[in-house]
Amino acid sequence: MDLNFIPLAFGQILSPLTIGYALAALGLAVHFGFTGLLNFGQAGFMAVGGYFFAITTVKFDWPLWASLIACVVGAILFALLLGIPTLRLRADYLSIVTIAAAEIVRYTVKTPSISNLTGGSDGINGSSRDFYRLNPLPDIRYGYGVLSYNNNEVWSMIVGWTVVIIAAVLVWQLMRSPWGRIVKGIREDEDAVRSLGKNVTWYKMQSLILGGVLAALGTVLVIIPTSLQPDNYGTQTTFFLYTIVLLGGATTVLGPIVGSIIFWVVLSLSDGILTLLVSNHLLPITSVQQGPIRFIIVGIALMLLVIYRPQGIFGKKREAHFSG
Repeated sequence: MDLNFIPLAFGQILSPLTIGYALAALGLAVHFGFTGLLNFGQAGFMAVGGYFFAITTVKFDWPLWASLIACVVGAILFALLLGIPTLRLRADYLSIVTIAAAEIVRYTVKTPSISNLTGGSDGINGSSRDFYRLNPLPDIRYGYGVLSYNNNEVWSMIVGWTVVIIAAVLVWQLMRSPWGRIVKGIREDEDAVRSLGKNVTWYKMQSLILGGVLAALGTVLVIIPTSLQPDNYGTQTTFFLYTIVLLGGATTVLGPIVGSIIFWVVLSLSDGILTLLVSNHLLPITSVQQGPIRFIIVGIALMLLVIYRPQGIFGKKREAHFSG
């Protein structure tokens, strides 16, 4: 019986996927947890940031620093385009508009007429060139057995978790500042904040930009060791992010990071267990049906979290209320 999936599942703790989702979930916590913005378009920010980075790197041959700036600028532009007409909407209407905007981005980059730029349905490969040139690690294997990594993989993990730590400290400091107290006040009662003379819409826009930039940078950390695929940024990505945020605690800084680790370890374990049961004919399903069952597991977990533990692992119950 092959049980290699167990150490591989716990290896997700260090994986670029976990790192990227931790950063994107931290951005969603800024939107949803701290400001009360019901943004269901976080996958759109991830896609925009990823494409601005990959296109400028691969198609235009820009240096790494310039492509990173392009990634941030792309996220800011998307936040402005999305936020200016929508941030005055109520929470439920905002969720509809943002999820539609994310899907527009995904279908736009898949359009055949611009596939020479975006790669169409095949996406873009090869955006890691300049990043790996900065790698100072010796070209040897690190780790042991199935958890063995080359120097480029280790370099991606080191840089990725460093960025996550810096982002977490930045958000933590911001939320302890007067700016953070204002956005948390908007979450509780934006009319009260507006009555104090604060420009609520402008503060919401700042929050939308900050969370969007974090999501865009998270995508860069994912696609550098892999590739950019448009279908990876569909609506399921946003629901994964909400599961991660609610699992760790939407009103905390540490919650989205720990939530991302737990989420990907459990998802990988469940996939391995399903594969083991199907291969040994202990579960009456086919291998094709495994994928949908994983989504069912995520959906049930999200429902249970909202019902029984809305504040998450690290959150406080009195903060698990968001005004509409």
